[in-house]
Amino acid sequence: MRFERLDLNLLVALDALLSERSVSLAADRIFLSQSATSSALGRLRDYFGDELLVMKGRQMVLTARAESLVEPVRAVLEQIRTSIAIPPPFDPATSDRTIRIVASDYVTDVLLASAISEIQSGAPNMRFEVIPIEDSMIENLERGFVDLLITIDYGISPDHPSQILFEDDYVVIGWADNPAMAEPMTLDRYLGLGHVTARFGRGRVSAFEDWFVRRQKRQRRIEIVAPNFMTQAGFILGTNRIGTVQRRLAVRMAEYLPIVMRELPLQIPPIREAIQWHISSNNDPAIRWVVERLAAYVHQPGMLAGDVIMLDEARLGGMSREELTAGFTDHAKSPRRQSN
Repeated sequence: MRFERLDLNLLVALDALLSERSVSLAADRIFLSQSATSSALGRLRDYFGDELLVMKGRQMVLTARAESLVEPVRAVLEQIRTSIAIPPPFDPATSDRTIRIVASDYVTDVLLASAISEIQSGAPNMRFEVIPIEDSMIENLERGFVDLLITIDYGISPDHPSQILFEDDYVVIGWADNPAMAEPMTLDRYLGLGHVTARFGRGRVSAFEDWFVRRQKRQRRIEIVAPNFMTQAGFILGTNRIGTVQRRLAVRMAEYLPIVMRELPLQIPPIREAIQWHISSNNDPAIRWVVERLAAYVHQPGMLAGDVIMLDEARLGGMSREELTAGFTDHAKSPRRQSN
């Protein structure tokens, strides 16, 4: 089918090429051979009178014309998908959908690892891809690269639907043979010890606990910056360093590592982990079914690692949740987020 000399079948190939910036990756995405995708690129170049993708060093980059096409092409295909295409009835027992979820290693460990196994007992052919937290997680959700985002409620977008999944608070963890962990943690000891924290993505966005402590003008000695939550323990074992992590994660670590927990000597607000999906997925029965299954899972007694933590607004450090949300969101977007 052609529209003003353009083969409309090429729009799907164009979207994949613009998104992946690679012929081979685009071919995998649209289930074509590399030669067929390369041929499609040639026809698109001929139609637009532009190279669209060019080699720069070892990578392909978009031309200015290609950059201008990214959003219009995505919007056209999304409009077709949501307005014209009629999805087949959703049956979890037979569905072979792939659901892509952005989540931290913390959420993966305390929730997804076990929840997905239970979900797949009712949907044996459904596949899941868990993608690490990164700088562009909201953009990837909006561009349709991922289906669901699970993150702290301060970090979700106000433009798309969401719901709270579970709550957690923070504790201090340390090596079982660390002398500082033999007694209740005092504030002086906490501030004087070496700390391990985590930062994420190319922008090195701080974990919430690190951002909040610095916002309270408390000076900690950060000795190690880990690439994610789970690897913090490796930098704590055999040392006198400590970490400040979510209680549920600490409970999990203590199950298989010589790690002990102590209550924090300062107040850090409890966190709420929220799940978010694109507004265009509100009527997608597969997405809604997965969200409902995850929400039901966390409310089953004993299913979620750690004890249930009730939010106490008095522990928000003198700030409203709205102020915290605005502050942490601004921090995550700030070009200075790399500073310590």
